[in-house]
Amino acid sequence: MTRLLFLLAMAALLAACGAPPTGGVPSEPATPAAPAPAAADTPVVIDIPLVQGSGAPPVDLGELSVRLEQVAGGFSKPTFITGAGDGSGRLFVVEQLGRVWVVRDGARLGQPFLDISGLVGSSGSEQGLLSVAFHPRYAENGLFFVDYTDRRGGTVLARYRVSADADLADPASAEVLLQVDQPAANHNGGQLAFGPDGYLYVGLGDGGGGGDTYGNGQNLGTLLGTILRLDVDGGGDQGRPYGVPADNPFVGRGDARPEIWAWGLRNPWRFGFDRGTGDLYIADVGQNAVEEVSVQPAGSAGGENYGWNTMEGDTCYTAQGCDQAGLTLPATTYLHSSAEGGCSITGGYVYRGAALPRAAGLYLYSDYCTGNLWALRRQGAGWENRLIGRLGVSPSSFGEDDAGELYVADHAGGVIYRLVVE
Repeated sequence: MTRLLFLLAMAALLAACGAPPTGGVPSEPATPAAPAPAAADTPVVIDIPLVQGSGAPPVDLGELSVRLEQVAGGFSKPTFITGAGDGSGRLFVVEQLGRVWVVRDGARLGQPFLDISGLVGSSGSEQGLLSVAFHPRYAENGLFFVDYTDRRGGTVLARYRVSADADLADPASAEVLLQVDQPAANHNGGQLAFGPDGYLYVGLGDGGGGGDTYGNGQNLGTLLGTILRLDVDGGGDQGRPYGVPADNPFVGRGDARPEIWAWGLRNPWRFGFDRGTGDLYIADVGQNAVEEVSVQPAGSAGGENYGWNTMEGDTCYTAQGCDQAGLTLPATTYLHSSAEGGCSITGGYVYRGAALPRAAGLYLYSDYCTGNLWALRRQGAGWENRLIGRLGVSPSSFGEDDAGELYVADHAGGVIYRLVVE
């Protein structure tokens, strides 16, 4: 997600060390890298030449207008938004400090759905409670999952159950499914999402530092720098409280963790499945130069190596060149140094809702530093990627409700907006 640029204290530390930001969970920018927030009802349009693609698209992306409509405010460092898939129409908003709130009909309820702030370590700008995912059969079983960093800085995947009150979780129902030590405070990943196959996908960064300090990006023997695929309805094999799908790509290999679905990632800050096709869109935060979006097609058998730290985006990470054999290159990238750029990608979703027909099929994503909003879509054998607006907020995450409508979390402002593209 974002970079260590965003805490004043961290910015001072980086300046003292002469180090560039390295990417992760956002905090309030130390300097006004993004423009001042625009009014929520004011369309913002930027006419930027086409970056990739050719042909005559059904919708001219350059003619789209963007605005944000405020849904609810008063949150402290929101990091994720989602629906529960239970038909209730509620939104669930995750706060970095360790709380999950329910928003119903535009109003935040008075008591948190879940408060695990006593378990969550969030002293680092990229640490905290990072996402929640509701079981595909949540309406029947009441199960949901959270990803957070604990007081020691390690990643925890835990399962909880709703209480008899639909708006309150049962904190005593906690069951830790997975713990992963983190050698540094940054690059924790933290995304959870259920795929169309019913399995839970879990994102983990490379362990932190800069430049893949710990050598995890190209190491299949660690869970760091990967996306995992877990059967949370299974368990018991080899003492694990979860199952490993038999068709995971590295099952049976002695040199690889069987939970791994994809690898070679630096810090996957938000990934999402296209509701229409099942394709998986992965936004991976770059080091000093390149941000990227990779797309795994729905028919993939998994095992893609997205290249870090051999590659940063679509370029060799070292000046000496690199061997790209066996690597899966991104669908699109943007440069920190470009006018259309930024410094830390915030992945989004392919729009499949009903309210915004002109946005149908577009993968919408942003950058935390600039608030730039891009639209990406397939165009023939390639991809069309275009900057369509500037959000004017610090977007830590996008979110989908049960109907497929899109939302944006303003991390610095503590406000949840509905995204409108016309």
